[in-house]
Amino acid sequence: MPSKPIHKSAPIPEAFAELDISKDVLRAVAQMGFSNVTPVQQACIPRMMAGEDIIGIAPTGTGKTCAFGIPMLEYISLSDPRVQELVLCPTRELAQQIADELTHLAKFIPEIKIAVIYGGQNMNKQIAQLRRKPQILVATPGRLLDHMQRGNLSLAAVHTMVLDEADEMLKMGFVKDVCRIIESTPTGRQLVMFSATTNPDVMTIAWKYQQNPVEILIAATEESKPDITQYVIDSDRTRKYDHLLYLLDSDQYKRVMVFCNTKDMTGRLCARLQKAGYSADCLHGDIRQSQRDRVMAAFRKGRFEILIATDVAARGIDVDDVEAVMNFDLPDKKEYYLHRIGRTGRAKKAGVSFSFAAFADSVRLDDILKYVDATPIALSFDSFGTLRYTETDEPFFSDM
Repeated sequence: MPSKPIHKSAPIPEAFAELDISKDVLRAVAQMGFSNVTPVQQACIPRMMAGEDIIGIAPTGTGKTCAFGIPMLEYISLSDPRVQELVLCPTRELAQQIADELTHLAKFIPEIKIAVIYGGQNMNKQIAQLRRKPQILVATPGRLLDHMQRGNLSLAAVHTMVLDEADEMLKMGFVKDVCRIIESTPTGRQLVMFSATTNPDVMTIAWKYQQNPVEILIAATEESKPDITQYVIDSDRTRKYDHLLYLLDSDQYKRVMVFCNTKDMTGRLCARLQKAGYSADCLHGDIRQSQRDRVMAAFRKGRFEILIATDVAARGIDVDDVEAVMNFDLPDKKEYYLHRIGRTGRAKKAGVSFSFAAFADSVRLDDILKYVDATPIALSFDSFGTLRYTETDEPFFSDM
């Protein structure tokens, strides 16, 4: 694909103050606790502000929202009430997360209005948001098309469009929807795509709709990799509930996410933990959006300690202080393993992950570990029910 190399001789900014951005945005960034730019922000912000199309391949947790959000804020015409900036993403949780971060970035520019629309939310509430004439719109593809077909909004004034988690969005079956949305924007608009991986659909969108895009590849470095210690516990279907309780009763982890593969298992495990007196709640696809929002708000505020979730429901969840992730079920897709354990070890804090796996899971586990290039630490329970390091037979929790 034709692309322009990153200009190596240009000075590389190390701090936000070195970037050509407004004082209002700098003030907001400082209040958010950021001072130094991340590699994806170093590479992306100047390029976006120069109006170039971008394909950014970057792992999660690298600061992508600021990377595209800051340039978007810099070029909004405050006197134009039309939608000028559009962000498309695959899930409602990620849409809300992006909208929240953009709202923080725009804190000192009160004239900027931001709307977020996604499936499962009341349509009338979203129409009310659109009637406020937002300049920035964050949306999932299906609900955005619904509003467009109803005549509730126009994309005729969009000058920057961002596809976040483009690989996941296109893999979920939104290719035609995304194409229709792109084709509803002006032909000269800027198109920026962020993705954790490349796939044929991402490349097709790039070939079809981008103009000489800059490719920005941000490899995970030791500095940028999350600090997550990974463990695998020898545990079969009949024992893993008791083994989960052992970890929860250790009092080592106060904020935990537990992943299951199905909505049914998620609901049943949550009910069982609640009945046993644990502070827990759950997220899965059958829960109404209003309830999902309440659950996430409560988890962020620390009102309960254990969140049980399916993979789809958990995409886009951004809580900085999750201490441990527990894979009650091994994920069906190896990519989901990274998304799961990536819920911990955020904001430069250390985290741990535990995966319950029996001998029957060994082939799938090997496939996952080859994909993530990791060698987790093996743990097992002895005949007395004590969790020990498999290699040394030392107890895992020395104070239990």
